[in-house]
Amino acid sequence: MNIQAHSTFERIKPFLAVIFLQFGFAGMDVLSKAALNQGMSNYVLVVYRHIVAFVVIAPFAVFLDKKVRPKMTLAIFTKLIVLSLLEPVIDQNLYFLGMKYTTATFAAAMTNILPALTFIMACILRLEVLRFKSIRSQAKVVGTIATVAGAMVITLVKGPIIELMWTKGRSGHQQQSSGANLQHSIKGSIMITIGCCSWACFMILQAITLKTYPAELSLTAWICLLGSLEGTVVALVIEKGNTAIWSLNWDVKLLAALYSGVICSGLTYYIQGVIMKDRGPVFVTAFSPLCMVIVAVMGSFVLAEQMYLGRILGAIIIVVGLYLVVWGKSKDYKLSSTPYTKEQTAVPEKKIIINADSSGKENFNPEVVAIDVSGYGGENGNTDGHERDGQRNLISV
Repeated sequence: MNIQAHSTFERIKPFLAVIFLQFGFAGMDVLSKAALNQGMSNYVLVVYRHIVAFVVIAPFAVFLDKKVRPKMTLAIFTKLIVLSLLEPVIDQNLYFLGMKYTTATFAAAMTNILPALTFIMACILRLEVLRFKSIRSQAKVVGTIATVAGAMVITLVKGPIIELMWTKGRSGHQQQSSGANLQHSIKGSIMITIGCCSWACFMILQAITLKTYPAELSLTAWICLLGSLEGTVVALVIEKGNTAIWSLNWDVKLLAALYSGVICSGLTYYIQGVIMKDRGPVFVTAFSPLCMVIVAVMGSFVLAEQMYLGRILGAIIIVVGLYLVVWGKSKDYKLSSTPYTKEQTAVPEKKIIINADSSGKENFNPEVVAIDVSGYGGENGNTDGHERDGQRNLISV
């Protein structure tokens, strides 16, 4: 029973991990938007975020990756520099800038193009198997499109208000997008889109890097360290020596830096790396639209936000799309985990033999066949590893 429970947990562990990541991202959006609204520089937030992540992850990387950490080479270090530029510097700064110009909900909705971008890049680089005649490949394509479409429905379609038991008589904080400047909205959406492209490139390159540097904790520590250094240079250049922006107090700014550093940089980079080694980058990013559903549900319970029919329909579409992607990926995973090749699983050849008895007469017995078991275990092709008294094992049929 314990073995069965362990096997079940191993199967669902990747799903629990990526769902945890989406809950983490949902919390980060709320805290980061609050910190930015209080005047915190997005460049400084990115730097502090990765300093915190490095301080937390580095000790574990030093000791736990000691036996698996390969020797650093110029090629690996170059990939680390590019990785630290793509996500910690380019993506996060553009994402927070876009959030400044728009809203946290709009920024979260825009990131739902990530699964489609990652899927396309993975297919181009042949990290993802895509055969249009295969049902599992068709499921992945349709599921990816459905998740993006569902997220867009949540964002763009409201519909009538659905009265829920816990929202009746409570006035929630409704975000009004009508007051946002159209020019700022366009500028913000462009920044977030470019950031998502950078994020997708990061996911692909991380999967490639792990093949030559399979130490997830050390890889995370390097990305956070280099990202904080590069982010500091960017902050100093753009903020032009404004030292006041670097000050922190016991407020939401510090909380945003600590939370996003530990959960959304340190743990996220590590968990993504572990899952990618078995399931690939598409599996990780396929769950990104789930963040929108989490935000909608949490907003309904915690902030008493009204639930619209469009949000419910969009959530249903996302769930269906996620199921299709996960089903297709699970079929790929089972196929790649098959221990035997086609040649090994072929039906063994049957040979009719003629035995000679002690009198020297040949006795032909068509009901007795010898089965060649070479390749199925044992030395010299025999299942027990040796021949007994010079006689070949016979199986009567």
